[in-house]
Amino acid sequence: MATPTYTKSGAKATVAKTLPKDVFGIEVKNHELIKQAYVAYLSNGRKNLAVTKKRGEVSGGGRKPWRQKGTGRARFGSSRNPIWRGGGIAFGPTGHENYSKALSTTSKRQAIKQSLSLKATSGNVSILDSIESKDGKVADIVKLLAKINATGNTLLVVDELNENLSRATNNLQNVMVVRADRLNVYAIINADSIVLSEKSVEVISNWLGTKGAK
Repeated sequence: MATPTYTKSGAKATVAKTLPKDVFGIEVKNHELIKQAYVAYLSNGRKNLAVTKKRGEVSGGGRKPWRQKGTGRARFGSSRNPIWRGGGIAFGPTGHENYSKALSTTSKRQAIKQSLSLKATSGNVSILDSIESKDGKVADIVKLLAKINATGNTLLVVDELNENLSRATNNLQNVMVVRADRLNVYAIINADSIVLSEKSVEVISNWLGTKGAK
């Protein structure tokens, strides 16, 4: 497996440097764990908004539609019957369904490391001395991303998220900012470019690396 490197973009020069191998350089034999973490993230964020009415909750239907015998039609006692249009729904969603999926902390961290390793080996990870916007202007972030040629969906990883940086990126549709200790597989996999600050690399290494595991 090739040694992952990132690009340190400063004001004057660009220098290649090796990323921590215990986080950005692990071998990924298959994508099964990444898939489980991805699906679990979506499932745990799912809201139970779909609710249907059962037979007893539909209004009307108190009167028998027609008499029991003599009409030649099938007998019915209520228009709230599920097979009638406008009737109750049988076995529909109640709003109390639990869609969450459990994944151990160890598995989550391993999935994040695998995702970061895949992005690093494909050359989609870069690092800056710092990621900030002094005045909270969108133009600052746009210029920064243009300078390092970050295209597509861009994930900015910082050690601390401040108000100015949030304000400067809120209106950028293809830019997401996340704290290093809040990284998740969903954000990593959906990013075409990942930009980290130097301090965020330290946070990630301490959190997911060999030292953090101990």
